[in-house]
Amino acid sequence: MSDFPWLTTLWVLPVIGAAVTLAMPAARRTLARAVALCFSVAVLAVAVVVAVLFEPGGEQFQFVEAREWIPAFGAGYTVGIDGIAMVLVLLTAGLVPLLILAGWHDDRVFGGAPEDAAPTRHAHIYVALTLLVEAMVLISFVSLDILLFYVFFEAMLIPMYFLIGGFGARTADASARQQRSRAAVKFLLYNLFGGLIMLAAVIGLYVVTAREGLGAGGGGTFDLRDVIAAANSGQLGAAPAVLNALFLGFMFAFAVKAPLWPLHTWLPDAAVAATPSSAVLMMAVVDKVGTFGMLRYCLLLFPEASSTYAPLVITLAVIGIVYGALLAIGQTDVMRLIAYTSISHFGFIILGIFAMTSQGQTGATLYMVNHGISTAALFLIAGFLVSRRGTRVIAEYGGVQKVAPVLAGTFFIAGLATLSLPGLAPFVSEFLVLIGTFSRYQAAAVVATIALVLAALYVLWLYQRMMTGPVTKGNEHLSDLVPREMIVVAPLIAALIFLGVYPKPVLDFIDPAVGQTLTTIGKHDPEPSVPALPEAGAADRPGGGHR
Repeated sequence: MSDFPWLTTLWVLPVIGAAVTLAMPAARRTLARAVALCFSVAVLAVAVVVAVLFEPGGEQFQFVEAREWIPAFGAGYTVGIDGIAMVLVLLTAGLVPLLILAGWHDDRVFGGAPEDAAPTRHAHIYVALTLLVEAMVLISFVSLDILLFYVFFEAMLIPMYFLIGGFGARTADASARQQRSRAAVKFLLYNLFGGLIMLAAVIGLYVVTAREGLGAGGGGTFDLRDVIAAANSGQLGAAPAVLNALFLGFMFAFAVKAPLWPLHTWLPDAAVAATPSSAVLMMAVVDKVGTFGMLRYCLLLFPEASSTYAPLVITLAVIGIVYGALLAIGQTDVMRLIAYTSISHFGFIILGIFAMTSQGQTGATLYMVNHGISTAALFLIAGFLVSRRGTRVIAEYGGVQKVAPVLAGTFFIAGLATLSLPGLAPFVSEFLVLIGTFSRYQAAAVVATIALVLAALYVLWLYQRMMTGPVTKGNEHLSDLVPREMIVVAPLIAALIFLGVYPKPVLDFIDPAVGQTLTTIGKHDPEPSVPALPEAGAADRPGGGHR
C-alpha cells in the first residue's frame, strides 16, 4: 500500500478540483462550491490515510517518490514527508473544507448587511483559487527538492493575490476596493522580493554543490537529503561567509512570509482586505510555509549559520511578540486586531525554532498547528459577525451576547485560546516554547512572557466592548450562527479543547522529527543549571553540609 503515490495524489486532487470548477458555467455557483468542497474533503481523506500509514519512529522521510524532472540541473520531482510536515499537511487539509464552507457566500458583494446581496463575482473562480493555494502549499510541505520547493513557494502567491485583490472586501464602496487592490499589491511585492532574494541563495547553493560534485555525474544537485548530508558532514566546502550569506537569503524569504518583525507590515493590510476565509487561508496555512522553511531549510542546510544568527533572530522574534500584542490593544478594527495577534504568535513560533532545544522546536511545531486552529476560529467567527452588521469597527458593537449567544460564546472560547488559557490547545505549545527558550536564552523567555499579560488585555477588553453590556443601536436584530456556520465553528472549538487536554496524538508525530532535526544539526538540550540539593543526612557525614 505504501507504494501507492500518496503524496502526489495529495496535491494533484485539489489541482483537478480547481480545473473541474473552472470548467463549470459561471451560473452554476452552488454546484461549483459543492464540487470544490467534495474535492477538499477527498484531500482530507488522503491526508488521514497518509497519517495512519505514517510510522513516527521510522525513517525520517517516508512515502518518498523520486522521478526525473530537470536532470541537466540535478533537479527532480522528489517528495517525502516527516512528522513535522505530516501535522502541517493535516492542518491544511482539515482547514480548507471548513474555509470553503465558511466562504460559501464570499462571491457576493455587500453594501451593508445581508445574506440576500446579489452575486457579483464568479464563485467557481473563487473556489478554484482556494484549491490551487491548497495544492501549492501541500507540495511545498512534502517537497524534498530545493528547486521544486522554491517554484511552488513563489507560485502560491499568484492565486493568493487574486483572492485578496479580486475577492476581498465584500463591499460596494469604491475606496474600500482601492484599499483592497493596494493591499494585494503590497502582499505580492513584499513576498516576491523575498522570493527573489531566496532565488539568488538557491542558485548559490547549487553552485556550491556543483563545485563539490555532489550531484549525479559530478554536477550539482537540488536534492535536499544529499545537501543536508553534505552540509552536516562538512563536504560543502564553502567558506563560512558564503554559507552565512546563503542562510540569510533563505531566511529573508521565510521571514517575509512568516512574517517576522520588521518584515510584517503587509500582513494586517492583506488580512483586512481579504474575505475572512481567504485571510485565514493566508495566515493559518500559507504563512506556515515560512516557519516550516526555517525548520526544514535554514536549520538543516546551514546549521552553523543558524547558530551564528540565532541571537539576532530571537531578538527580532521577541520584539515581534511584544510589538504585535501592543498594537493589537490599540486597534479599533476587529479584523486588524486579530491580524496583529498573529504577528505576536508567529514571534513565539520563530522563538521556539531558533532556541534549538527539543521543547522549543516541539512547541513551535505544535504552535503552528494550534495557531492555525485558533486563528481560524476567531477570525471566521468575527467574519460571521461583521457580515451581519456590515462594519469592522469595534465601537459599533455591544451587547451581542444577548441577541446572538452562541456566536458570542464561541467567540469567547476562541479568544481564550488566543490568549493561551490553560486547557485550550495554544497553552501547551506556548508553554513548551517558553520552557525550551528559557533553558538557553533566559532573558528572551522572560520578556516574551509579557505578551501573556498583554494577550489577556486585548482579548478580554475586545470581548467586553463587543459582546457585553447593553445592546448597541443597530445590533438588535443580529441573528445567531446558522447551521452552516455551526458546522464550520464546531470542529475548530472541539479541536482547541481536545488538543488542550490531550495533545499526545500530534506530539507523537512531532517529537521524533524534532529529535532527528536536532541530531542532524548537532544540537542538544542544555544541561540543567540548577544545583542539586544535598542528600538527606549529608550534613551529618564527615565533610557534609555547606562549604
